[in-house]
Amino acid sequence: MRILVVEDERRLADTIADLLVTNNYIADVDYDGNSGLDDALSGIYDAVILDIMLPGRDGFSIVQEMRREGLNTPVMMLTARTQVDDRIRGLDSGADYYLTKPFDINELLACLRTILRRQAETVVESLSYGDISLDFSTRELCCGEKRMRLSSKEFEIMQVLVQNGQHIVSKETLLLKAWGYDSEAEDNHVEVYISFLRKKLGLIKSKVTIETVRRVGYHLEWEQESNA
Repeated sequence: MRILVVEDERRLADTIADLLVTNNYIADVDYDGNSGLDDALSGIYDAVILDIMLPGRDGFSIVQEMRREGLNTPVMMLTARTQVDDRIRGLDSGADYYLTKPFDINELLACLRTILRRQAETVVESLSYGDISLDFSTRELCCGEKRMRLSSKEFEIMQVLVQNGQHIVSKETLLLKAWGYDSEAEDNHVEVYISFLRKKLGLIKSKVTIETVRRVGYHLEWEQESNA
């Protein structure tokens, strides 16, 4: 499982990341709120460990934006604050757990297992953007009554694109999501599957298109949005 750590205290952030790796997780670290938000919105993480007081953007606004974008990624908030009002605000913002510094490393791991277990018990049936939806039970791409079965990698890539909508998703993010951290897959693998998905969008007569941002990545566009 891949965990994002967003914490501006570098020693603490790196310690948490090392702890996660030791316990067989994959860990990425951001030291500021803006980078943390960009990575959290990518949709590739199984959970986010998020500090509240961050440069650029605070943890409350990050988790709020994640929820507004439809991401249900579990979030554990870390803070030195002990006031009840702050804890309530964190949970009301959409966090799943609130851990006060200083904390025991075993407590952090136990809390992480808890929110990951809760997420596994939550069955997501579909995601949608524009006139398309992804059916998780059948792994199909749908537009109205038309449906098209996707391969596992097509589904993984389309899931990230749908979750991000008009937000640009880098090729690296899609590689990590569909092929994994240790894969030797390269950019052209993503390009091939994007081509497959574009053909399938055409076959189901969707007005959603996958747009290329040269040397950056991809995002979705919906024709009706530009005509609104």
